[in-house]
Amino acid sequence: MPHLAASGTALAMGVGVPGYAHPLLAPVEWAELTRPGTPVHWAVLNVAEGPGARPDPHCLEAAGKLRNAGVRVLGHIDLRHGSRPFGEVVSDAQRFLDWYKADGFYLDRAPADRADLPAVRRISATLEALLDGERGDRGRAHLVLGHGTHPYPGYAEAADQLVTFSGAWAEYRWSQVAEWTADHPAGKFVHLVHGVPRTHLEEALRIARWQGAATVFFTDRRGRPGQTDQFHTLPGYWDEIVSRIGRGVSE
Repeated sequence: MPHLAASGTALAMGVGVPGYAHPLLAPVEWAELTRPGTPVHWAVLNVAEGPGARPDPHCLEAAGKLRNAGVRVLGHIDLRHGSRPFGEVVSDAQRFLDWYKADGFYLDRAPADRADLPAVRRISATLEALLDGERGDRGRAHLVLGHGTHPYPGYAEAADQLVTFSGAWAEYRWSQVAEWTADHPAGKFVHLVHGVPRTHLEEALRIARWQGAATVFFTDRRGRPGQTDQFHTLPGYWDEIVSRIGRGVSE
């Protein structure tokens, strides 16, 4: 496995939360993200496979607490591998902004092929314009493309971050990084891994650093194909992750 470290200033390693369960079902999880000193880069708000049909008071409260704690709140928008109509995507984005004051968006199931890049660029540019118009001086907006694999290199210019791995530990520990990622700082890449045993947590962190991923979410929960339930609750070793990442672990 080649060590691909880009030049420039890299983002300190932190956690990206791909979407806990509804705040009524996972109150401890949402509360943990607001604990002082917790190294959270962002948390995804997924009300009902998107923003839902109307504002949810429990999600409004959770989003407000996260923002007050300095945590970015990203609205979950499913691109369905590029099959989602443009108008639906923009409509979801506007509702996240109107109701939850989102700081950005997590574009789940983003396509990864070169042929889909122009459409994704159009979506990204539109969402960035919406975010800039709504946020004013509240800081820079944030877009994450949830590919789950290494996409065509041009996607790196279409969002702030790319999820280049999402899957099981059994695959992650033998994964390879695409060579083109060396042209970008570590802050560009996100790894989401389930089924990581506590005894292999340090190895998982080492792989992430080696592959240039600064934003991670590791859990010992085991997933099922096509499901995301494994990310809906805290990992059993959450405090250990916070301790290891929060003190700035390095090689």
